[in-house]
Amino acid sequence: MKEKRLKEITFELEKIPHLELLESSSDRDKFSRDFFEYSPILTSQLKGCRADIVVRPRTVEALSSVASACARHKIPLTLRGAGTGNYGQSVPLKGGVVMLMSQLNKIRNFDSATGTVFVESGCLLKDLERELLRHGRQLRLLPSTWRSASVGGFVAGGSGGIGSVRWGFLRDPGHLLGLEIVTLQDPPEILQLDEKSAEALNHAYGTNGIFTALKISTAPAVKWQEVTIDCSDWTQALSLLNTCVRAAVDLHLCSLLENKIVEKIPSWSGKAIGKHRLLILVAPDGVSTLNRLAFKVGAKFNFLGPENYSNGTGLRELSWNHTTLHMRAVDSGWTYLQMLLPCPELSVLETLKSRWGDDLLWHLEAVRQQGVQRIAALPLVRWRGKESLDKLMKECKDLGAILFNPHVITVEDGGLGVIDADQVKAKQDNDPTGLLNPGKLRGWL
Repeated sequence: MKEKRLKEITFELEKIPHLELLESSSDRDKFSRDFFEYSPILTSQLKGCRADIVVRPRTVEALSSVASACARHKIPLTLRGAGTGNYGQSVPLKGGVVMLMSQLNKIRNFDSATGTVFVESGCLLKDLERELLRHGRQLRLLPSTWRSASVGGFVAGGSGGIGSVRWGFLRDPGHLLGLEIVTLQDPPEILQLDEKSAEALNHAYGTNGIFTALKISTAPAVKWQEVTIDCSDWTQALSLLNTCVRAAVDLHLCSLLENKIVEKIPSWSGKAIGKHRLLILVAPDGVSTLNRLAFKVGAKFNFLGPENYSNGTGLRELSWNHTTLHMRAVDSGWTYLQMLLPCPELSVLETLKSRWGDDLLWHLEAVRQQGVQRIAALPLVRWRGKESLDKLMKECKDLGAILFNPHVITVEDGGLGVIDADQVKAKQDNDPTGLLNPGKLRGWL
């Protein structure tokens, strides 16, 4: 029965203007994957998932026609931005149609009075950032994959990143100000959602509405300066991290890497043997303050100058999930975790380190959570099997860490583990037959 429906919908899709069908086996494989191989568990679960059809609309009208056809033929539809996610957000668990959003990439409007921008979901973050800088603005939050990620994919599948030290997380009020979406119905509707209505679609993996355009807030542009600080002692490094983020300076990034990570990642931040390293993006007027704070504790201060966006070798490309990317490039036996550490952090870090040794390497990121400075951890974990990983995660929770498990498929289990009734209600309204990215929203299941 499914084969018959696929033949019928393919015949229909071929007639839609401004719609490209990618029918080769290699395209179906390529666009059914993201970076889920970071997780050996997801690699095993998702390796057989594959699109039956791949389409790329060039207009919202073509996209709406695809939505209508999928609803009518009861074919699953999975949306894909740039495919830079790490936990299978855009992998089609049930096959069906994968829709590439890359051609819907226009910046529709920039409001010079408020700094808000209305942009189509397939626009790359690097292109949006370049345009905003022309107006003296910049994005508040960016993933470390900002050169290749799309704005729609980031909001649908991401949570925070570069800028979270100042601006918190994507689901915090004030970042996503509105959405244009297409519903998965026959016929579909094109809806304009305000800030409140858009909340339920934020970080929902595209399970409860098709983003076509987003209204997002921006910040005044700052010419961020790159600074590294090297410490011989881990306790000193952690204390200095907390001191820097609580100082009266503007930061865009403040990461801390354990020395064994520093030795393995690309060396464009400078060579250091046996040193724990802070990676910092700071406003120009804050450089001297950081220098003074480093000198006070005997740490080595390195001023690298202003960020160079053009060469791809900046400190932001060593932070967040790029740290894991670089370590896995050296040794694919590493995987990772994501968590928010309890305060104070030192006892938790030392306890886990004493139990796990060099099977656990600390990578910390300063963030703001509900207005309070906190430290997130994205530790590198040596893969010793699922039982070992489960044991480590239980120990983290028992010590007070809030875990965001990157080894699971559903929205809820990768977050706080609870069902969001508003997300489920939005799916009922916008995808009543449950065809959008099925299998990813536990509340619906």
